[in-house]
Amino acid sequence: MVTDPALADELIDTLRTWVRKEVLPVASDYEHADEFPEPLVAQMREMGLFGATIPVEYGGLDLDTLTYARVVEELAFGWMSLSGVLNTHMIGSNLIKRFGTDEQKQRWLPKMATGEVRGAFSLSEPDAGSDTKALRCKATPDGDTYLIDGTKMWVTNGERAGIVALAARAPEGITCFIVEKEPGPRFEGISVSRDIHKLGYRGLETVEMVYEGHRVPAANILGGDEWLGRGLQLILSSLELGRVNVASRGVGVARAAFEAAITYAQQRETFGVPISGHQAIQFKLADMATKLEASRLLVHNAARKIDNGERADVEAGMAKLFASETALEVATEAMRIHGGYGYTTELPVERYYRDAPLMIIGEGTNEIQRMVIARGLLSRYALDRGDGA
Repeated sequence: MVTDPALADELIDTLRTWVRKEVLPVASDYEHADEFPEPLVAQMREMGLFGATIPVEYGGLDLDTLTYARVVEELAFGWMSLSGVLNTHMIGSNLIKRFGTDEQKQRWLPKMATGEVRGAFSLSEPDAGSDTKALRCKATPDGDTYLIDGTKMWVTNGERAGIVALAARAPEGITCFIVEKEPGPRFEGISVSRDIHKLGYRGLETVEMVYEGHRVPAANILGGDEWLGRGLQLILSSLELGRVNVASRGVGVARAAFEAAITYAQQRETFGVPISGHQAIQFKLADMATKLEASRLLVHNAARKIDNGERADVEAGMAKLFASETALEVATEAMRIHGGYGYTTELPVERYYRDAPLMIIGEGTNEIQRMVIARGLLSRYALDRGDGA
């Protein structure tokens, strides 16, 4: 389904106005205090953003991926952490939407669409990040339930979540379980063992979670018994949406840094003229704007392929790779254009500089993206050698 362009533009205009009016004035205060922005998140719920890609029949907005990418850009422009509040929630709801049984969709999606129940996504472990086959979290059958034991890392929204899409190793292989829990640091056999402090991406929790004999009904195997042992396939396919999200964040952060830089360059004077009159600054601004626009086009291309039902592993990887590298470069150049003021906490430029590296690492490092892109390209352009080789 493609979102009506006029409705999409209206939504983005409304969101842009909200970001400038409600988010920009308070983002730095929340970020420096590392405080969860509950009032802003409540307004995001009222706007229906937690149901952005959930079908209307379950109470969602049913936006296409392209419009969702534009939503993420606007949120990240205001404060990147707000897009993180949505990302793992949307990965979880998208998994249920695409692969859940009818009963699972009816049970979980309506509450996720309103934001009444927030979702988290849990794949990584202390010794298993990019190497997903090294997962050790176990799911041991026990009657009509599974006992989950293991430690999970880098769980964004883990404490506040009511639903966790969890990868665990059952006897048949890696399986995706939908774990239901009460928000908080401890619930039955689940505990938040530590809050991981970060350079940037502050104001929302990134935690380590420990599962000790936590019981999950067999009915919570995503997609039902037919997907027992085949969960990694489901989980990895969901990362295409996650990578579009991270790439869109890169565009939002890069845009915020660029706008700050080009505004400041016209205000700051040296040798009797605005620094925007110096060719060295003009070249920086030209490169920043060009790479920003290229990043946005890559994101939109990947989003359209997903909306068309096409495989977008290469395109999502390209978008994530280029947009994240651009975000870091543009944030760095924005700081240099601001000079000493860019290094202070008085302006948000230093926040862009601290937030940008996350996109290079999150949803698969950029080294992994290059592997994904190369493998996809070699598959698409494979030579028919005709010799059986």
